[in-house]
This record gives sequence, structure tokens and C-alpha cells, in this order.
Amino acid sequence: MCATIIGIIKKAGEKLDIDFLEIVKALSNETRLNILKWLRDPAANFPPQDETCDEADISDGVCVSRIREKAGISQSTVSNYLDLMQRAGLLTSVRHGKWTYYRRCEETIRQLSEYIASEL
Repeated sequence: MCATIIGIIKKAGEKLDIDFLEIVKALSNETRLNILKWLRDPAANFPPQDETCDEADISDGVCVSRIREKAGISQSTVSNYLDLMQRAGLLTSVRHGKWTYYRRCEETIRQLSEYIASEL
């Protein structure tokens, strides 16, 4: 399930809510930003899934190993990045056996875009 960022400005004191700050933090790293961009069009940015990832359809997302390969970073680093992005509500994941697949949470991205257009 995608996180919601509706009401990200608190009325008392106009302070930002932690969800918005988590999103900004997740987007403040070039590799994490690239991952989000790549996941916008998985078929164009990642090779077809194969036996190293399972036979899951790309509509379920992209296997962690494919993201790691494209980003050129270690397994532990990509796992940390994806976890941060998922906690921020930018990604969702689904497990198929021993593999985890990630995809963008378009609703959160839409809300973020609307907030930036109207408030910043």
C-alpha cells in the first residue's frame, strides 16, 4: 500500500510532517533518484526477468538483482536504498518465493507533484 502525503503541512506552526521529509530524503541521492526514474518504464530500462529472478511478470515490479545490476552497487546498499524508498512511500514491493520485486507508487508521486506545484 502506498503512503499518503495529503496534509503534509501541519497547521500549528507550519512544520513539515515526517512523511514529506522522508520522501525528500529518499530523493536526495542520485542513485535512488535514478532507480525511481528507471522504474517509471521497467520494460525500457531493465532486461527481461529470467531464472535469476523468477518468472514473475514485470507488472509485479523489477527484481532487486536487476536494480542492483543497473545501479552498479552492492546488494546491501541497494537493499538499504529500496527500504528507505519504500518507507517513504515511493515504492511498493511484492515477494515471489525468495525474490522481491519493486515498483513505483504512482499515487504518492502524484500527490508529491501536486504538493510541489501548489505549495512550493
